[in-house]
Amino acid sequence: MTRVDRVVTSLAVAGLLLGVSILAQAHGNEKAAAKAAIGGANITIEYARPMLKGRDLNKMIEPGKLWRIGADIPTTLESDQDLDFGGTRVPKGKHILLARYIEPGRWTLIVSSKSVLQYEPSAKLAEVPLQLETGKDPVEALTINLSNQGGRGVIDIAWGDSRLDASFAPAK
Repeated sequence: MTRVDRVVTSLAVAGLLLGVSILAQAHGNEKAAAKAAIGGANITIEYARPMLKGRDLNKMIEPGKLWRIGADIPTTLESDQDLDFGGTRVPKGKHILLARYIEPGRWTLIVSSKSVLQYEPSAKLAEVPLQLETGKDPVEALTINLSNQGGRGVIDIAWGDSRLDASFAPAK
């Protein structure tokens, strides 16, 4: 490969990377994080906040399908200690959060080693029920809150007039 070919190839790769970066930023979904200390564990959830834009959340996903809980990038949960989701130990580190829409009114939260696009059953680290509440003040941008309630962690996912909540605890 000649020097000119290397320069042209390098410029093409740099241009491609710049273009992908600009497209990712141009999509417009704000990045957000929720953080909490729960029973000595430091936990962070990072996600991108899609806007509802008049869409009906219940019509956007079919029963049985997985939802990545956010937009553009996987929603991640990171902890410096092992966690307990419904009796299942999830090792410390960074994992992906997904939600499964089972049927109207029934959802589960999945802690996974793979994103929704690469998901397979063996990637599931834990799965717990999500409690659904509807009818509260609508939220235009997806919002995830993480709180410490009596030594248990509570993940609250709000979008439109739906609220999905799941709890977990530091592993013992």
